[in-house]
Amino acid sequence: MERRETELMLSGYGLTTAEFYYRMPDYRNVLNTFIWQEYDLAPDHPKLFGFIEFWQDKIDGPLHSVRFVHRKMISPGEWTNVTGEFTIH
Repeated sequence: MERRETELMLSGYGLTTAEFYYRMPDYRNVLNTFIWQEYDLAPDHPKLFGFIEFWQDKIDGPLHSVRFVHRKMISPGEWTNVTGEFTIH
């Protein structure tokens, strides 16, 4: 069963965005880009590195470089359940 985004964020996952630069299989002098986004765990990034391994094994376009950024949206200590509301005049 796939976990919901909020559950992932509360478990320490953050949004990882990677930009892949790769060479076209038939035109090695042409660079193309591919954007990948997934919830992943820093600092090991198992999903990102798993995708890079998949790319190298299964896709014909050889990688030139990869740039990525990781952002934790929330952490367990930042989220609280609100059960009331205050109205200020």
